Amino acid sequence: VADLWSVYSKPVPANGRELWTLFLQCSCVTAVMGGLFYNWMFASLEYSWHFSVAMAVSFSLLLLLTLFLVHPARCIFSMIMPTLGTKEGRKLLLSTCIMIVVVNVTPNIISNIKTILQLIMCICKNSSESLLNSTALLETASWEFGDAIQETVHSINIYKPMNGHFQFSLLKNSSFIYQQMHLAGEKIGRDFLAVEVLVKDSVRVGSKLVAGFSMLYLCYKSTWYLKNYLTNLRFDNFYITKKLKRLAVDRKAAHLLVGSSKNVIRPTGLKLSREEMMLCLVQAMLLTVALMLVLVVVAMDHFAFSVADTTVRKAAQFSVVPVALGIKYSVSAGAKIGILPSLLKILGLSDEELPFHNFERSYHHYLIFNTAHCRISPPLPPNPSVLLVVGLLFCILYATVFLETYAHRLCRKIAGSFFESREEERALYLYSKLARRHEEE
Repeated sequence: VADLWSVYSKPVPANGRELWTLFLQCSCVTAVMGGLFYNWMFASLEYSWHFSVAMAVSFSLLLLLTLFLVHPARCIFSMIMPTLGTKEGRKLLLSTCIMIVVVNVTPNIISNIKTILQLIMCICKNSSESLLNSTALLETASWEFGDAIQETVHSINIYKPMNGHFQFSLLKNSSFIYQQMHLAGEKIGRDFLAVEVLVKDSVRVGSKLVAGFSMLYLCYKSTWYLKNYLTNLRFDNFYITKKLKRLAVDRKAAHLLVGSSKNVIRPTGLKLSREEMMLCLVQAMLLTVALMLVLVVVAMDHFAFSVADTTVRKAAQFSVVPVALGIKYSVSAGAKIGILPSLLKILGLSDEELPFHNFERSYHHYLIFNTAHCRISPPLPPNPSVLLVVGLLFCILYATVFLETYAHRLCRKIAGSFFESREEERALYLYSKLARRHEEE
């Protein structure tokens, strides 16, 4: 591994064997990166597979030529890998996590809300139909009761211009109500679909922009680090490296490294400075806020499914409501009907001549409020794999918060292996700085 890394980090291969080794190394790296780039564009950013394949092939060829021919480009590309463990890499992973949540969770929430609306529309349709049928029952009852009254009137031989029936103005054509309800349901469905499309498109475009910006920023940060490493001897130069140890031993000044533990640290150690620890805590708090927002969306998905599932099950258990209409009408011969005797004499009637009529009928109807005859899409349960992937991504994100410091140290070590002469100059500068500080003390 050390020999392969030596060939990879050399400015110019020493012989033909090293040249072919470098070419194979670059080819393997570009093949892996091309596959990851294709999967990222096709699966995460949801580009078409034709476009994803074309971009992946173009990216692989360009990366192969760049890595094989340009030595600083190999250094920058190598530093991009540990840079993924820094704040820039977290932005890229966070955008991917948000994309997964929105694309997989939002349609589920909207589908469950649609199920609830379909249920409400079905209940309204069935109940309105039952109410319309109940008005028809009232019409039948009133008509039969009117016939009974009409017979009584005719038997008394009193001229009546009215026919004794109750008149109902009923809506015979119930299709108008159904049509209006259907149009309202379609409008609600279109509104929800428009909101769903708008949210998905906005998040998709936003994720593409964030992902593209993050990739460019990763390249920029690696280039910026390498530029400062090569031009500024003070930049990120407070590590006890092997070259610094060897230089101190050669000059018999090993005590400088022992007595300056507060000013320099070992790059391979696990010690974090106070500033590095505070920065990790701040980044962890910000990441926790993002995690809470994602969990709110996931909780909304579970809540919408729970409400939709409970509503559908309870609505299916609704029983029909029986409605009974009873009419009892009775006139007896000995009844005191409150008519003056003189009026009866004028009419030529007596109490005993009043006819005896009884009317007693019962009418039954059922009001339907259940959803037995409706087509309702079943509630969609939350996808457990989404929560698993989101949890895994956030575990990686929290890990990068505390590994960011070590990622910076790894970047310095990579730059030192690519530019050994500059690393010697930086070690000499740090040694001189420690020596002067020791003399002053």
